[in-house]
Amino acid sequence: MFRRRFFVSTLLSIPVLLYSPFIQGALGFSSPTFPGSTWITPVFAVVVFAYGGVPFLKMAVPELKDRSPGMMTLISMAIVVAFLYSVASLFIPGTTPFFWELVTLIDIMLLGHWIEMRSVRAASGALDELAKLMPDTAERVTESGETEEVHVSELQDGDVLLVRPGASVPADGEVVEGASSVDESMITGESRPVDKEEGSDVVAGTVNQDGSLRVRVTKTGDDTTLAGIMRLVEDAQQSKSKTQLLADRASGWLFYAALGVAAITGVAWVIAVGLNIAVLERVVTVLVIACPHALGLAVPLVVAINTSTAARNGILIRDRIAMEEARNLDTVMFDKTGTLTKGEQGVVGVETADSWTEEEAFEVAAGVEGDSEHMIARAIRTAAEERGVKRASVSNFENLRGLGVKATVEGKLVHLGGPNLIEKLGIDRPSSMASFADEAGSNAQTVIYLIQDESEVVAAFALADVIREESRQTIDALHTMDIEVAMLTGDSEDVAKAVSEELGIDQYFAEVLPEEKDTKVEQLQSEGKLVAMVGDGVNDAPALTRADVGIAIGSGTDVAIESGDIILVENNPRDVVRLIKLSKASYRKMQENLVWATGYNVFALPLAAGVLAPIGILLSPAIGAVFMSLSTVIVAINARRLRGVDLS
Repeated sequence: MFRRRFFVSTLLSIPVLLYSPFIQGALGFSSPTFPGSTWITPVFAVVVFAYGGVPFLKMAVPELKDRSPGMMTLISMAIVVAFLYSVASLFIPGTTPFFWELVTLIDIMLLGHWIEMRSVRAASGALDELAKLMPDTAERVTESGETEEVHVSELQDGDVLLVRPGASVPADGEVVEGASSVDESMITGESRPVDKEEGSDVVAGTVNQDGSLRVRVTKTGDDTTLAGIMRLVEDAQQSKSKTQLLADRASGWLFYAALGVAAITGVAWVIAVGLNIAVLERVVTVLVIACPHALGLAVPLVVAINTSTAARNGILIRDRIAMEEARNLDTVMFDKTGTLTKGEQGVVGVETADSWTEEEAFEVAAGVEGDSEHMIARAIRTAAEERGVKRASVSNFENLRGLGVKATVEGKLVHLGGPNLIEKLGIDRPSSMASFADEAGSNAQTVIYLIQDESEVVAAFALADVIREESRQTIDALHTMDIEVAMLTGDSEDVAKAVSEELGIDQYFAEVLPEEKDTKVEQLQSEGKLVAMVGDGVNDAPALTRADVGIAIGSGTDVAIESGDIILVENNPRDVVRLIKLSKASYRKMQENLVWATGYNVFALPLAAGVLAPIGILLSPAIGAVFMSLSTVIVAINARRLRGVDLS
């Protein structure tokens, strides 16, 4: 609407400008005259006022009804005063019409609002993109085993759907038949497809890759994960920050200030020169240039671009004030498992006998553990795959309950297990293995031994909850920003100490129960610190609520029900740094824009009132409109520069 009215009004303004005596005199040209040409300027100006200006008057009505004048009230006051003065000047001798100022004022207002709405629309682009992920129809499996195409709005809990390769999942559900991989990047930010099999959960909007799946619906419509994410983004766009509320109040203050300055201007000029047209022009100038369009754009533009930029970086803002508070954080507390670490076992060290290489050890160990689903087996297989090692062929596999496993590899008996297996077999470890195990134990790591012929320890693997490489980068970056880092964990003191020392964490709290986590946050707050809590959003809900800024980090279906003020969609602690940088950059842009916007009024109102008239300086309505336009354009350009902020 603003775009259409801007272009139409600007087109209709061209004849007004071409036939304006002021413009012709200033630029040194004359337009062709013909009978009735003197009415071109006022007629076209009235049309522009009726078409482009009336929408602002309508939007001012609610403000006046609520007795809370704001930006729309001020805009309406400016264009109404300019319109009435211009029309009156047609019939009052000695006055100079400034219809051209009226139409350019309206054009600038429409342009400014179009820019603002485009930014808001760009911020809402995340919603549009999410909405596009949802298919309109689904293939529902009937009782006879056939499929029927139905609209997604007709789906109910318990329905079984056929999701073909390349199709989007129509609703949240559970796989009841089939196996495939699913692209969940829209939820997790991870580009790697996730394997799905019977019993796996799938999320609406994700894309099935290479196999057919039959899915039993568990959530539909507004209850789906995707719908929850869309609500979070929408709520964030509609919420207001402290700075934005201040700008809204400032618009109200400016309304009364403009009326006050106009009244004082009128009285002072009447006393000084008597009641004449010049006094009216001074009052009109004050009221026209008091329009706070730049002030109205100062914060909303930044908020809209901030929300859009955050969404593009996998940051969903639920609480605008929390986003603004993030710039002042001096302590960030992380939950350990699944946040700083991957929450799964991984091989973190290897020691081999002199006659064995690491590649040989992994080849045999991965072969022996080839069919086991135990977390240690998965860790060894994963480590072998990362090293490009192929598994050895094994036979006679046997699980030794509580001890480990054994199998035959190339005719030799091989055991794989922990210290209990060593003790059971009565084997002495080489000194190098013993030292390796002692060091691993001091770091709270688990040691698994590879034993050949029940007599020789040929390799030892140290396993631990793998620390994310991103965690090291995150903590280094936070320290660079003079932010302290704390860690919470339910693990033992040894584990907490080892992780803390490896990452360079300032302080840690070990053996903490979930219900005790919020007291640790409160403890830091009692020391006068502004604390952010970063956790998975489910087990850490009390701590997230207690923190000044609760940051839920997680993926999958939990993302829509997290307890934090801010949700990081991807399991990447580096996004905490991006969040703080974006908060600082956004607040800086808000401050800069408020300075530009209010600076215009502080500068222009006294000049319009005529405080420098004794030395021959008077601000005309035309020049006032130019200043106002320039201020608006500067604010818009400055806000859009936020898109280019470096969050690396």
